[in-house]
Amino acid sequence: KRGVRLGILLPELYKMQVEAIIRASINVYGKKQTEFAPEIMLPMVSSFKEVNLLRNLIEGVVSEINKEFNYPITYKLGVMVETPRAALKAGELAKISSFLSFGTNDLTQMTYGLSRDDSGTFMRDYLAKEIFPIDPFRSLDLDGVGELLKIAFKKSRAANPYIKIGMCGEHGGDPKSIDFIKKIGLDFVSCSPFRVPVARIAAAQ
Repeated sequence: KRGVRLGILLPELYKMQVEAIIRASINVYGKKQTEFAPEIMLPMVSSFKEVNLLRNLIEGVVSEINKEFNYPITYKLGVMVETPRAALKAGELAKISSFLSFGTNDLTQMTYGLSRDDSGTFMRDYLAKEIFPIDPFRSLDLDGVGELLKIAFKKSRAANPYIKIGMCGEHGGDPKSIDFIKKIGLDFVSCSPFRVPVARIAAAQ
């Protein structure tokens, strides 16, 4: 059970998390909560129906909380695109999402059929034999995973012109990967804290 499946099989867990997020947002912003709507992102999605089911669950929680206040409360729903199927079906996902984020760590694993945890046992040999030009877990595979990103971006923007699209993961701190996502039109990049300085410089360049 990973990602979105956990919320479907154990809905009370997601309800608890959503309530905590919304109440924290209200505690901080009060009546201005709608101006700073929290972003709730569903991970490891592969189907529109998964997102739609959990969107209804989330809206139910928000609706109940809303009854306690005399001002509106809202949130933004996002999807973490980490599976090849989600990338290919991004147009459908974009119709019910405010933003999409490409989780390229897992997307790379699933596209290659590799585990990042044990890739070190053969990666050096693969690079030496030039089977892979680069370690795809360090710098984005532009020909394979990158092609999925292009397809997903085109489909999602066609379905929802206002959707925000970005990338997160270790590739978010790699200058070559940042240059690629900028060229195809993505809006934002996210990475681990220690890679933020490199990401900022690459984005500025």
